[in-house]
Order: sequence, then C-alpha cells, then structure tokens
Amino acid sequence: MIPRDFIDTLLARVDIVDVIDRRVPLKKAGQNYQACCPFHSEKTPSFTVSPTKQFYHCFGCGAHGSAIGFLIEYEHMGFPDAVAALAQDVGLPVPESGEPDRPRPPPALWEALELAAQFYKKQLKQTPRAIDYLKQRGLTGAIAARYGIGYAPDGSPLKQVFPDYTADALAASGLVIDGDRGRYDRFRDRIMFPIRNIKGQIVGFGGRVLDQGEPKYLNSPETPLFHKGSELYGLFEARAAIKAAARAIVVEGYMDVVALAQHGVEFAVAALGTATTPIHARTLLRHTDHLIFAFDGDKAGRKAAWRALENTLESLQDGKDVSFLFLPEGEDPDSYIRTNGQAAFLHLLDTDTLPLSAFLVRELSRGRKLDSQEGRAALIKDAKPLLEKIAAPLLARLIQRQIAELANLQADEFGLMGGRPGATRRTAPRPQRRPAPSRVRSLARTLLMNPQRVAEVDPCWLDANDPLSSRMGELMAWLRDIGPLKPQTLIETAKGSALEPLVDELMTDLLDKDDSWDWNAEFDGAVKQLRDDWQRRRWQELAARPLNSLSASERQELTELARS
Repeated sequence: MIPRDFIDTLLARVDIVDVIDRRVPLKKAGQNYQACCPFHSEKTPSFTVSPTKQFYHCFGCGAHGSAIGFLIEYEHMGFPDAVAALAQDVGLPVPESGEPDRPRPPPALWEALELAAQFYKKQLKQTPRAIDYLKQRGLTGAIAARYGIGYAPDGSPLKQVFPDYTADALAASGLVIDGDRGRYDRFRDRIMFPIRNIKGQIVGFGGRVLDQGEPKYLNSPETPLFHKGSELYGLFEARAAIKAAARAIVVEGYMDVVALAQHGVEFAVAALGTATTPIHARTLLRHTDHLIFAFDGDKAGRKAAWRALENTLESLQDGKDVSFLFLPEGEDPDSYIRTNGQAAFLHLLDTDTLPLSAFLVRELSRGRKLDSQEGRAALIKDAKPLLEKIAAPLLARLIQRQIAELANLQADEFGLMGGRPGATRRTAPRPQRRPAPSRVRSLARTLLMNPQRVAEVDPCWLDANDPLSSRMGELMAWLRDIGPLKPQTLIETAKGSALEPLVDELMTDLLDKDDSWDWNAEFDGAVKQLRDDWQRRRWQELAARPLNSLSASERQELTELARS
C-alpha cells in the first residue's frame, strides 16, 4: 500500500483545478470553477471544482472526489497509476511501497538480468559477425552503448556467467528454459536489446536473429518483472527527447527505435511484441500531448494501426493529439530514415500524419455504400461501440457529428446512434432534496475543516432525535483515530469505508465557502449551540422527575443547569 503520509504530501502539492482544467476546460464561477460534467450529458454546468477544498462535485450525477479520484474516474486509471501520474506532475518520487499490489520480486531476479546484460555487451565486442551486422544496419558503437545492445552466443553460454546455473532466479527472470532435455539459454545467436522500465532497471530482453530464422524477434516471457502490456522499449532512453520535442512516436520494432535515434530522432518507442495497449497509450500521454503511431502503408500496417486506435480510444483526452503516419509501402522507419535522412523523416511527421479522428472516420467509411440506408445504418452500428469507448467528451461529440453527417442524420437525430460519447458511465439521478439543516450537521462539516478539534466535543451533547447523531458519533471516533488531515486527504482516506457517503455529502456542503471563511468561529458557534441544547434537554429531563427520585449529584446538576 502507498503510505498515507505520501498521499497527504502529494495532495497538498497538487492543484486540482490545474489537474482537471488540463482535461476538462473550467470557467471561474465565483470562488469556484465550473464545467459541464464529463461523466454525464448536460447542457447547464453542474460540475463544480473548489480550489480551497481541492475537491470536485457534480450536482447532477453525484460524481465527486479529490484529484486522485478524478484521474481514476476520467482516465480509467487504477489507484497506483493515478498516484504515479500526479506524483510525476509535481516531481515527487513514489515510495517503493507504492508499487502495485503484487509480491515484490526478489533481488536475485534484478541481479540475474543485470549480469546477463553485462555478459551480452562483452560478447558483442568479441563477435565480429554481430558487429558487422549492426554496422550494416547503420548503427555506431555509441548508439549501441546508449541502448546497451549486446549479443547472445549460440548454445548455453550463461553457464559461464552463473556458477549455479540451476538457480530459480534464472528461470523466473526468463533467461533460461527448462525443457524435456534439461535447462538451456532462452536467447541464442541473437542481437540483444535490454528492456528497461521507467526507472532504468532491466526487466527483460528482446533478441533479434542475425540471419534468417524464426521467430525474427524473441522477447522475454511474462515474469514478475516484465509485463509486455505495460512496458515500452526505449521509453527510459527517450524521456528527455520526448519532452524537448513535445511529441512521441510509436514504431513497431527495436531496430526502428535504435535506427531513428542513430539519425537524431530520439523520441521513439516500441511496443514489445504486442499491439499497443491502453496502458501504453496512457503512459505516453502522460509524457506528451502529441502521440504519433508509425506503420507501413500496406494492408498489414493499416490493420496494426486500427488495433492501436481501438486500444487508444479509452485513453484519449481533450487537448491531446493522437495521429497516424503511414510510410510508403515496403518502408519502415528504419529503412526510410537510412535512405532519406532525418530531415525527410521529420517532414513526414510534420505534414503526412493523419489525425486519429480522420483515420477512424476513413476506416469506418471504407467500402460502404453511404448512398443507401443499409450502408448508413451499418456505419452507425459499427461506430457506436467505438464512440462509447472514447474518453475525451468533446472529441467524441465532434466525431459523432461527422459520422452523423455522413449518415445524413439531422442534429436532433444524434440520439439514434445510442449511448453517449465520452465513456460516460453514470446516469444522472433525479436531484435529491438535501437533508434539513441541523446543529449536528453544522458541527460535522466544520469538523472536516478542523479535525484536530474533535476532542473538544462531548458525544453526550449529540441529540438522539437528530437522525445524523449516530453517524456523527462514528465520524468523531474516526477523526480521533486517523488524526488531523486536510480535506482532500480525508476524502481519499474515507474511500471504501462506511463513512464515505457522509464525508462526501458534508464536503459538498462546503463548496460555497472560500478561504476567508472563519472555520474556528463556526466551530465555536456550533459547539456552543449543541452544548446549550443539551443543557436545556438535560434540565427538562431532570426537572420532570420527582425531586425525591434524584440523587445528590443529580440535584446539584439540576441547580447548576438552572443557573446557566
């Protein structure tokens, strides 16, 4: 689990207005900010963001939470990914205990991969055949060193590296295979490409054959360290270049990444033997606002591009630009840049890319007879599930409008397409009447802004006839246990607990209060009212009883209450 004190620090540094405004444009509305809710369809803004409470709430559908909660809802992230994304924005390293909830790999796995990488690099220097291959591909020693490229000899040479070739770590890290005839090296007679995670640690390898042979590329298997669907080859090396170029390009192979870097295009990455996944897309869109997929221009390239598009839809954000580059048939980024040079390749990126929206509409329209009702109905049918996946509400509506025009639909017929674009997952309930104001409720909301003062409230003061009293008692006990926290941290801490609905409800009450509001004065006033009410109820209770039934202490209490 991620330590709570780290969450406290993170939410104290993050500005929720900035986090949301980069994804959903906000407008100032008094002391708060507003927008049409990204989680349900509406024409009048009811989505409110409080800069002072660092909290958002939609009065239409009830969506609410902190900056972490917003990323989880809007970008479909898991909690660890949302924390990591915000931490990256403010330059905070996530503690080691913040890794996803799976067993932490033993150090032996990291050590085995690092030792193997060092061995492969040494073998490359001693193997003229492998060096000649890289030179023929236009690579220099400097670029090979930068990416840690090596060579795995034929046979099982790792027996020379590891005194205990039978160690479990070798199999668990994917370096060896246990077959019917015993253990042997997974990578043999291949150029080796170390795969690093975002921290620069080696998590696996990709191996390419030097001559003919299948498979051309061989990757490490899934291991406790290596997950093909979440890692990207070259991202660690490309981070600075992606930031400087304000864009990232996704290519299909390791050699494409390295060849582009050799020619000065250092902002390229590659998926690892699988199609681009939603996790890949989310990761890259955290690093840049402009993402380009590069594919061959043939039928296979278009098919691969379509898979990338489908897997990117749920990671899209308004304000982010995703596009596709289709190279001339028979070319890949490696061959194209070696033949035509850096300037020509960059010119393609600047002038020949196809926006995701245009590619989507083009492919949906391809081969359809849009002059017939049947063809238009088929277009709408195929477009509907894709539009529902798009996580960028504004972009989804613009694409929907374009498809509706192709299908000869009028503006008021958009509903025929079904669903709501923008991956809306909520249905706006009928507005519910808020609970009637109560003294207990007034105290409860001030306690969220003054949790350190909970010790000043005697639970006996709570009016048993107030429906909020029992929950207020639970809230006070909870606040005493967790200690003083900021409002946005209280929201996250309450997630999943029985008190979550109450905390969310009370935080919504606070949206109309700005920084100048004197919470201590409101707390003092609420406590005084609560105590006065209790004293009056207690006096009435004692006074209604026969005097001879009261104990000496109760008689003394009655006298003091009468004087107060």
